[in-house]
Amino acid sequence: MNETNYSRVTEFVLLGLSSSKELQPFLFLIFSLLYLAILLGNFLIILTVNSDPRLHTPMYFLLANLSFIDVCVASFATPKMISDLLVEHKTISFNACLAQIFFVHLFTGGEMVLLVSMAYDRYVAICKPLHYMTIMSRRVCIILVVISWFVGFIHTTSQLAFTINLPFCGPNQVDSFFCDLPLVTKLACTDTYIISLLIVADSGFLSLSSFLLLVVSYTVILVTVRKRSSASMAKARSTLTAHITVVTLFFGPCIFIYVWPFSSYSVDKVLAVFYTIFTPILNPVIYTLRNKEVKAAMSKLKSRYLKSAQISAFIRNVLSLETK
Repeated sequence: MNETNYSRVTEFVLLGLSSSKELQPFLFLIFSLLYLAILLGNFLIILTVNSDPRLHTPMYFLLANLSFIDVCVASFATPKMISDLLVEHKTISFNACLAQIFFVHLFTGGEMVLLVSMAYDRYVAICKPLHYMTIMSRRVCIILVVISWFVGFIHTTSQLAFTINLPFCGPNQVDSFFCDLPLVTKLACTDTYIISLLIVADSGFLSLSSFLLLVVSYTVILVTVRKRSSASMAKARSTLTAHITVVTLFFGPCIFIYVWPFSSYSVDKVLAVFYTIFTPILNPVIYTLRNKEVKAAMSKLKSRYLKSAQISAFIRNVLSLETK
């Protein structure tokens, strides 16, 4: 389409989660509390892992990085969604919309690869325990994290390339609370059938390949665990249950949204809320409530800060008495 024949869209209208004015204050309160819980829960895990030397192991190093990515996943769109619940006209600039598309695929793509790395870590720990510290060295852990960010960057760059040069001249209403790639491409003033296929191929390949790697890894691990019955294997089963739960909660909505033929089905807002808000808040709960080492480290951290607070209060009281 010739550029002189249309006026380029400069902003999009986000329809949000609900058009009900009565419901929006309630949603504002709920999602504000959820977002606060995401920040506190995940930063608490990062602080706990960094402060306790007993948690300076490959598994907890990867867990801390997962918590950081979860904060990023929750933060690329949630603050905008929460603020939009207080306004009637929910708009986002064209550049900000592209930025949301970039970050959602960067963070979710990186998290997929990081979950595969965590599965590999558990595979080595359970199936090759004598070589664990040699295979999962600090250098290898850092490389795995760098690879997850690199794959996420390549994935999101390829996705954004499908969208950035599309002509947008007509409808500008996005039926979601953030700019999601399938919904935005539908608004282009051109035939997007081929682009839709490329999006499915790109996102589908990353989602399904990561998911299949995880299924194979956990199947091998579960077969190995089943052959053993020691106390250490009971601990391994507990850890695996947590990992498999996280994988199911994260990949389920992602695969449905980006692999299902969305030319016939609209993106479900509930699923979008699930993987951008509920999964990041469930990860700290799953990993802390089922992990005795993390709970013990958090208790130790709490005692340390309470003791520091008591000492500070005592010093302030002494100083105040001396000045009287």
